[in-house]
Amino acid sequence: MGRANPLCASAPADAQWQARCAARPSSLGPQTPFAEDLRAAGHVVHAPDLYDGKTFTELTDGVGYADQVGFDTILERRRLAADGLPNELVYAGFSLGVLPAQMLAQTRPGAKGALLFHACVPTSEFGGAWPRGVPVQIHMMDADELVRREGDLDAARQLAETSEDAELFLYPGDRHLFADNSLPDYDQRAATVLKHRVLSFLGALEHASAGDTVST
Repeated sequence: MGRANPLCASAPADAQWQARCAARPSSLGPQTPFAEDLRAAGHVVHAPDLYDGKTFTELTDGVGYADQVGFDTILERRRLAADGLPNELVYAGFSLGVLPAQMLAQTRPGAKGALLFHACVPTSEFGGAWPRGVPVQIHMMDADELVRREGDLDAARQLAETSEDAELFLYPGDRHLFADNSLPDYDQRAATVLKHRVLSFLGALEHASAGDTVST
């Protein structure tokens, strides 16, 4: 799966609001290009290494490593990595990185939002319905064979249909990791639209958080 970028939002009264991004590695490794785009836009990005320093050029190799180590181990590494971070985060994950991002968004108190790229699992995997009041965006290509075959697209549609806080964005095409400009799957047009939507999402959280600060 893809790389991950969870974002965390905090609004200290004496400082400019920043979205803190807790990035989740995908089956290839940390999502460095996207994380750098978010940092350039003024967001704080945390990108923990869940693959023990390993990176992969082929998706199947990365998934194979995660399968060998165990997905439960990957999730536990992410949970432990989050322990040292604020609770008020926006969690983001790319492909395989969606698993820990979605887990934390659903189960860790204080989540400000979630960004799920190229994957989605049924909310029942992590205990039930999507948490009320936690906005989430899901981004996929509509003809991506992987998300169709593995049930991710069905899970994404169900989440969008059952939660008023969820938005599903489908892009024309069949590529999987289309937002990563370092990979062959990169689609510049789709990636540009995705980036705009993500930054708008974070901007809306910023304004909402600033409003909360003023009102208190």
